[in-house]
Amino acid sequence: MSAHRVPRIVLAAPGSNAGKTSIATGLIAALTDRGLTVSPHKVGPDYIDPGYHGLAAGRPGRNLDNWLVGEDRIVPLFLHGARTPRPADVALVEGVMGLFDGAAHASVAPGYGSTAQVAAQLRAPVVLVVDAASQARSVAALVHGFATFDPAVRLGGVVLNRVGSDRHEAILREALGEAGVPVLGAVRRIEELHTPSRHLGLVPAAERSADAVRTVRALGAVVGASVDLDAVLRLARSAPDLAGDPWDPAAEVDPIEGRPVVAVAGGPAFTFGYAETTELLAAAGAQVATVDPLRDDALPDGTRALVVGGGFPEVHAGALSANVGLRTAIAALAAAGAPVAAECAGLLYLSRELDGEPMCGVLDTATAMHRTLNLGYRAAVALTDSVLAPAGTRVRGHEFHRTTATPGAGTTPAWQWSARGPEGFVQGSGEFGGTVHASYLHLNWAGSPSMAARFVTAAARVPEVAGAHR
Repeated sequence: MSAHRVPRIVLAAPGSNAGKTSIATGLIAALTDRGLTVSPHKVGPDYIDPGYHGLAAGRPGRNLDNWLVGEDRIVPLFLHGARTPRPADVALVEGVMGLFDGAAHASVAPGYGSTAQVAAQLRAPVVLVVDAASQARSVAALVHGFATFDPAVRLGGVVLNRVGSDRHEAILREALGEAGVPVLGAVRRIEELHTPSRHLGLVPAAERSADAVRTVRALGAVVGASVDLDAVLRLARSAPDLAGDPWDPAAEVDPIEGRPVVAVAGGPAFTFGYAETTELLAAAGAQVATVDPLRDDALPDGTRALVVGGGFPEVHAGALSANVGLRTAIAALAAAGAPVAAECAGLLYLSRELDGEPMCGVLDTATAMHRTLNLGYRAAVALTDSVLAPAGTRVRGHEFHRTTATPGAGTTPAWQWSARGPEGFVQGSGEFGGTVHASYLHLNWAGSPSMAARFVTAAARVPEVAGAHR
């Protein structure tokens, strides 16, 4: 185990909707504009915020989630992200919910998975983003409480957000000066920088394209002018050396021979995925190729397996359905016994129909939008042998959708995580069990790296599928 010098801060807030993502993205963009290499990270399972971070930094935004990957992997994954694809000058970690809010699950203690826990694991100073729109001197009492609640958390400063006027800012700064907490910046209310939302939160950066780039640039300009970047960097550089070894996907799996092509769905309809998943696939010996179901009418040449992660296919159902060539190729790939792994949006795409629009028809289930939000961490057990895991394997994942599948499970289901019964679909037959695995459960394969090895090994033993790709 070695010690690593990585300047770093954790950006947190008293609660949700304080503007953390806007401030974090703006800080990343402003520091990048200074010529610094910034490593962006996000506490929790969220996919959308890291997309904006990545756009601002020019490198993948990465998640740090104790529930999904285990406490022992947080520092290694952080160090891996901070040096990939090249060493960063500074790392910024955006928190989740309120600073001390953790996983709401009976199996863990209060505060587990919280921003405070990750900040303590990383020995990183915390900058608190406070929505000051409806308060004046009371801000000092609020910040004092957060600064003293947990001695393991070092509150290094405050960024005031949605400040109304010069007079308002002066009152806030005076109050916080009396409380002894440095104010690192004050950002005014600027409605035109609002990032649009819909049924599952912010619209992903990949879907907004040029608009997202403009928003990130504007956030960088505003935050760069409103926050003392030198003070932020001094605080980040005050973090002590961090002991640990960077996570290495090549140390988690043994590469197989054959270099099978594993296609991974991407593009605007499938934006949810963790960078470590493709890194593990590559380390296990796969040639990873991206396929965009909105634009590509065939699978990449030589495809032997397919991974379809999360996203918003419900927003693009008509266009996905109109791409008959790719839907037909995917159905042929699955029918030929090639490994197929689908999470949430992937399940919708493999279904018979989505909101009445024909999909790939790999799964005999109909999917549709629903008013109920299914959200939370899940502790699941595999019910059926598959190309991902043997029956009995226990995993930790998360659920995040406003859709339903009817039926919600096949005759050989994927998982069970509650008394409601089995969930998901495993079908087909191969050396490792079912060759198609589809479920609403999101997983970070860094928490279960054997999945990548099992999946790529199965892919290497699949012959070329005629008609499944160009």
